[in-house]
Amino acid sequence: MRRPRLLAAAVLAASLALTACGGPSGPAAADSPTCPGGQIRMGVEPFEDPAKLVPAAEILGDALERRLSCPVEVQVTEDYSAEVIAMRNDRLELGIFGPLGYVFAAERAGAEPVASFGTATGELSTYTAGIWVPAGSDITAVEQLRGRTLALGAVGSTSGDALPRQALLDAGLAPGDVRVDYAGGHPEALLALTNGKVDAAEINTQQLASATASGIIDPARFRQVWTSKPIPNDPVTVRGNLDPAFKAAVTDALLNLDAQAVGEIGALLDVSPPGKLVPVTRDTYAPLFELATTLGLTESDVE
Repeated sequence: MRRPRLLAAAVLAASLALTACGGPSGPAAADSPTCPGGQIRMGVEPFEDPAKLVPAAEILGDALERRLSCPVEVQVTEDYSAEVIAMRNDRLELGIFGPLGYVFAAERAGAEPVASFGTATGELSTYTAGIWVPAGSDITAVEQLRGRTLALGAVGSTSGDALPRQALLDAGLAPGDVRVDYAGGHPEALLALTNGKVDAAEINTQQLASATASGIIDPARFRQVWTSKPIPNDPVTVRGNLDPAFKAAVTDALLNLDAQAVGEIGALLDVSPPGKLVPVTRDTYAPLFELATTLGLTESDVE
C-alpha cells in the first residue's frame, strides 16, 4: 500500500484526484464490488502527532488490504474539515472520524459508522474530555476560568472543542468570558499548557496517556478541574452512496481483523490492551448529534 500522507486541505483535493494505481510492489487490483475503482481510500483524522499516527494507520490499512485483496491508500488529513469534504466529494471510501466529526460527515457526506475500537473484553471503548491547569494554579473549577486563557485543540473536535465549550456554558460563562486559543490539535493544546502559554487547556484521556508514555507531560505537575461523561471512541465509517455489496464486505473485513492489526492505532486512542473492532451504528453517537444541536453547531464549524 502507499505510505500515508499528511495533506493540507488545499493539497488534498488535488492529490485525491489522481487515478488509483496500486502499491509500489505491483498493479492495482481489478475493479470489483470489494475493490471499487481498483483501490480503497481511507481518510484518518489528525488526532495525534503524525510521527505516531502515520505508522499506526499504515498497519491498519495493510491488514485491511490483505483481507480484501485490494490496495488501501491511507491519507492522514490536515484537519476534520478536509476529511469531511473529501468524503463528500467521493474521494474517500472509508474515513476514521472523531465522534463529532462523524456527525458532520454523516450530515454532509452520508458517512455510515460500521466499526469502532473495542476493548480486550469486546466492549466499545470510550474516552473523556478534560480541562487541566498547572498544579499550583488558583483555578479549581470551570467557573474560575473567567478572564483566563484556555487552549482548545481544533474547531470541530469533540473533546478538543465542543465538550469543553459546553462545559463553559454549563458553568454560566458566556463566549466572551474566556479567552479561547485554538492551538491546532490535541498535542498543541497540551504543549501550550506545559510551556506556560495559557492558564488552562483541554487534554483528553487519549492524549494524556500518549503524552505521559512519551514523557511529554508529568501529570503530577498539573491538575484536572473538569471531566466529561464517557465518549464512544472514533468510528470507522463507509461512504453511504457506495454499493451495498462493498459496504457489507468492508464491514465484515473490519470486524474480523486481528486485534493486533488495530492495536497500534487503538493504543493512540488509549485502548490498551487492544481488542478487535466492534460494530457501531448511528445510534451509538446519538449524544453527539444532540451536542451539536445544543451548541448550534453547523457544517461551517468544521470548515
